[in-house]
Amino acid sequence: MINHYFHQLLAITLLVSSTTAIAERGPAIPDYPADRVAENVYVIHGPLGVPSVKNQGFMNNPAFVIGDKGVILIDPGSSVQTGEMVLRQIRKLSELPVVAVFNTHIHGDHWFANQAIRDAYPDVAIYGHEEMRKLVLKGEGQRFFETLMRMTEGAVAGTLEVPPNQSAAHGDELTIAGVTLRILFEPKAHSYSDIMIELPQQRILFLGDNVMSKRLGQMDSGTFNGNIAAIELALESRAEIYVPGHGRTGDREVPETYLDYLSSLKEEVAKHFEEGLSDFEMSPLIVETLSRFSDWVDFERNVGRHISLAYLEVEAELF
Repeated sequence: MINHYFHQLLAITLLVSSTTAIAERGPAIPDYPADRVAENVYVIHGPLGVPSVKNQGFMNNPAFVIGDKGVILIDPGSSVQTGEMVLRQIRKLSELPVVAVFNTHIHGDHWFANQAIRDAYPDVAIYGHEEMRKLVLKGEGQRFFETLMRMTEGAVAGTLEVPPNQSAAHGDELTIAGVTLRILFEPKAHSYSDIMIELPQQRILFLGDNVMSKRLGQMDSGTFNGNIAAIELALESRAEIYVPGHGRTGDREVPETYLDYLSSLKEEVAKHFEEGLSDFEMSPLIVETLSRFSDWVDFERNVGRHISLAYLEVEAELF
């Protein structure tokens, strides 16, 4: 089965390569610092917000772990340019090769930088959940890339789609370059394809976009119930350090705060639904209830959409 998907994914990659290679290459990404969050574990905290000309599509949190014989990279970023920047930061700290890459989910701002890593290390293993690999086959990656091109006015040009070639499933425990990693997965969370990656020895958990900090993202391809369950699963771990997909790394307060947002919004929607209000009618009431999050980046742009999606989810639960 894995070989079957791999060959299909390779065919897609070659197709995308042939259609995008002629595009003018976007500009280099300026260096962002790698913040040490634990011994041999670093996070490059990207700027908050949506893809733009200013951020050149870079806004996630690439992370890397320096093992005894190689480097493990998690969510290298949104473009070949971002991947090259991430490699520059790694090389400031280690001359070891990148031996594995983990992609937390289908949204391309987290994995299009795979290209730069594979170009530098052709034999690198790239891990993703099988649901992510299926979504790539359905064209979800290419659609996201087209959005990035539009929102950045071509800053990500020259990037080719290099999807995972290895599967990572819930409960998998791997030891790579002397580092133990444990995979957590909750179906129907942020995007139906989201893995979280635990480093049990370091007590660190990479949450992907199941959790964001000081920023709201889209929920169009996931469910509130699933995302809430994923955060509850994360909080059951023995982790002490939590790395969100966007926003600053921190302690349990990071996932707990995002859980508060999702749970409060869903509960308020359900309450007003029972009162017979439409999503349009309940929206200003819920926005007021959630005012403690109003300073989060993209709150005004996304909260109304979140209310509408939660409304549909509540409605569907009745049937």
